[in-house]
Amino acid sequence: MTRILHFIDSLSAWTGRAFAWCIVVLTFSTCYEVFVRYALNSPTVWAFDMSVQMYGALFMMSGAYALSQDAHVRGDVIYRLMPTRYQAGIDLFLYILFLLPGAVALVYYGYGFASDSWFYKEVSWSSPARIQIYFFKTLIPISGTLLLLQGFAESVRCVQCIRTGQWPARLKDVQETETMLVHETEDLHQHEVEKS
Repeated sequence: MTRILHFIDSLSAWTGRAFAWCIVVLTFSTCYEVFVRYALNSPTVWAFDMSVQMYGALFMMSGAYALSQDAHVRGDVIYRLMPTRYQAGIDLFLYILFLLPGAVALVYYGYGFASDSWFYKEVSWSSPARIQIYFFKTLIPISGTLLLLQGFAESVRCVQCIRTGQWPARLKDVQETETMLVHETEDLHQHEVEKS
């Protein structure tokens, strides 16, 4: 089961890293637009659409990656103080109550939006450039599918934690300093408990 969980984690991580390059495209296009608009007095017609599409793609496709890294925002002031079995039970309940219906809706309705968009060869209505957006609408059901897969992996982790009392290992990637310090403190505390 660990191999399956790590495969799903690696798929989410690969997708998140691939779409992280949208930030580079977004940064360069915005800088270019600012330069030509204010220095050359020659604004582009495509920069607004570029920023909306790149940010939208990044946002949609990074959800599963953030979930795989346990990086979504949570009110963990009280959560951190609970035993791990309770944490896993709360997470599992919330995955079933919120994540599952949300991801299924993204897949189901997103597929309808994407297929209609491809059928009509939809273009942006808010843009003078009238760029094609059906490629980007395809990301809606894809991101929902990735979120469902990662949600399955996280639910399995919760069940394993409820049974054993310890969180199963996950693939590690870049982490915030606060998260690293929390994990180091937890590891140190666990080591002290094992010694005594």
